[in-house]
Amino acid sequence: MKILGIDTSCDDTSAAVVEDGKRALSNVVHTQIPLHRPYGGVVPELASREHIRNIWHVVEEALRQAEIKIKQLDGIAVTIGPGLVGSLLVGLYFVKGICIASRIPFVGVNHLEGHILSIFLEEKTPSFPFVALTVSGGHTSLFLVEDFGRYRVLGQTLDDAAGEAFDKVAKILGLGYPGGRVIEELSGRGDRDKIPFPRAFLSPDSLDFSFSGLKTSVSLFVKRWKEGAHRDVTINDIAASFQEAVVDVLSKKLISAASRYRVKDIVIAGGVACNGRLRERVEELSKRENMRLFYPHPQYCTDNGAMIAVAGFHRLRASDGCDLSLDVLSRFPIEALDEFYRS
Repeated sequence: MKILGIDTSCDDTSAAVVEDGKRALSNVVHTQIPLHRPYGGVVPELASREHIRNIWHVVEEALRQAEIKIKQLDGIAVTIGPGLVGSLLVGLYFVKGICIASRIPFVGVNHLEGHILSIFLEEKTPSFPFVALTVSGGHTSLFLVEDFGRYRVLGQTLDDAAGEAFDKVAKILGLGYPGGRVIEELSGRGDRDKIPFPRAFLSPDSLDFSFSGLKTSVSLFVKRWKEGAHRDVTINDIAASFQEAVVDVLSKKLISAASRYRVKDIVIAGGVACNGRLRERVEELSKRENMRLFYPHPQYCTDNGAMIAVAGFHRLRASDGCDLSLDVLSRFPIEALDEFYRS
């Protein structure tokens, strides 16, 4: 089966063609970062307009690279949530139009399910059950993945997502948007043990996350630093110490979840999964616990159509797809997936 996957959940317009849920024939992403950079974050209305301008060109290029025509597709998958409503609507109604004209079945996909299943685009894949950490600018969640389509939420952020915390700290330090890559770069030249920023592990048994307190701690420290205190500290040290605080919590809770549910395979997915220090730390801990770590290539970590196509393949294989009454959801619990599919 060849599935076209489309993602317009936030500020990237992406389309990809994936064969049999595991081989990407194309994966095209149009980024909006230059558009939103002057504002220090994504402006929803501008994002929606940019999706409208680019979605057909992105889909055309994905089909061209895959050497396939629309009528040769076995189905189309599109993100319906969670995400920005205006952006999601562009993708969904574009797909509805194609499916009406071409009589191709389609499915709505949960964005987080896409991130979880992005690992199946790789040559080496985990065995069920496994624990997945999805960590990005909008999401930080832990899942027990029992099978395709069977997910149990183990923990999630109570406030800021990890990627959002990176962006906000970058703004505090005057580093621009987005913040993840530049903070990681500065961290490589800093002392990650220089500043003991807090780690919010919450209660001893909690697998939830909280990064707002860390962000506030960094903000207060930087204010004093700019006023002349902590003269022995560099901006590289601040970046490295902040990054280490985030990585420490993410890695330990991931390993703790896997130990608690007695699984040996763990997955990191989402944009922050590209962070080298996070991968390094989880590799250290997973080897100590005799666990196997998997993470997608960077092109499948950030928002992309290929991961949506993978999820769509498994949904179409198990159902007749969705009907035209389907709508988008800014908040879309992954447990609510099944009600949208016709058996």
